[in-house]
Amino acid sequence: MLNDTETKELLNFLTLETRADLKGQATGYILGLTGTKDGCRYLRDKPDFLRALYTLTNDSSVAIVKDCYHAMVNLSADETLHKPLVKDTNILPGLFRNLLDPNYVFADRIGTILTNLSRHDKTCKEVFRVIQEEEIGLVKIVEIFCTEGYNKKASLHYLGPLLSNLTQLPETRQFILDKDRCVVQRLLPFTQYEASAVRRGGVVGTLRNCCFDYAQHEWLLSEAVDILPFLLLPLAGPEELSEEENEGLPVDLQYLPEDKKREEDPDIRKMLIETMILLTATKTGRQTLKTKNVYPIMREYHQWEKEPHVAASCEKLIQVLIGDEPEPGMENLMELSIPEDIEVKLRDWEAKEREQIERETEELLKKESEARAEMESSDPKGLQP
Repeated sequence: MLNDTETKELLNFLTLETRADLKGQATGYILGLTGTKDGCRYLRDKPDFLRALYTLTNDSSVAIVKDCYHAMVNLSADETLHKPLVKDTNILPGLFRNLLDPNYVFADRIGTILTNLSRHDKTCKEVFRVIQEEEIGLVKIVEIFCTEGYNKKASLHYLGPLLSNLTQLPETRQFILDKDRCVVQRLLPFTQYEASAVRRGGVVGTLRNCCFDYAQHEWLLSEAVDILPFLLLPLAGPEELSEEENEGLPVDLQYLPEDKKREEDPDIRKMLIETMILLTATKTGRQTLKTKNVYPIMREYHQWEKEPHVAASCEKLIQVLIGDEPEPGMENLMELSIPEDIEVKLRDWEAKEREQIERETEELLKKESEARAEMESSDPKGLQP
């Protein structure tokens, strides 16, 4: 790392007035530092460098601005840099102003930075505070997210994970679940947004977090929102169900075509299942999922799923769907207090389940590796003439 003299000299080059070639070399060096964990930790205690990087996002050189934003993406990926970036550098108001500019070239980089900074509770609260105090508002964030082509130079897909992170906070969940705003209804179609797994995953994560508010389950499952088909359809495949099973399904799930494909991203599939598990925590939710014939879809899906950790979540949902109802007074699973001895047993069971999943994952990877090796060895292109 740099000594004190070298640090001071480098900082002198990180100004808007510095000659372009020297400034470019300096920002390139900083970008290289942020590519390593040690480099990020070194800059953590250098607020002057962080402020200089942020200032240079206003430089006239596109290459320098690009390097600065890239460096800030790297820094924001390190949780220990969150407080220095948010508190010491105060980057949030400026980032949001540029994000709202429909012509700003680096809006996607900003979306990534804001997503990184909002992952954890403390800085997520700071991000939310700035959204409110700068009079941006969640209304504007949702409007931009739902407006295709808002920025012709940026996709803004990372607003999805940003919304998901913000729904850690009850204030955001309250906004999204406001019955008069119709926000959740606007977000639902993005669970099938083919152009971006980032956007799909962000919306599914948002819905999952909102389902922790069990008082809203009945409304979410009602015709006013009808969340279930949007959660179930990405998991449904082309398998042929019986006429009786089809008739019990929501209309959008009935008689699916032979080329119907499932969600490709295993993390998104897992979140979809977790969202339905949350909905089964209430009696209304369980009854609705059983009445709507979710079980046949999940039965076929379980046979298809190859990822052990996702299959394990599927099994939990199926157990609820085919199981008996809890005893009177225990209908709402989110309100139950678990005795300490039972909690210990559950933790042991979860640990064993994780070990089993890890073993299955290793076996799956081993089989895939062996299959690839076999294909390569039998490939005629690999043979020497």
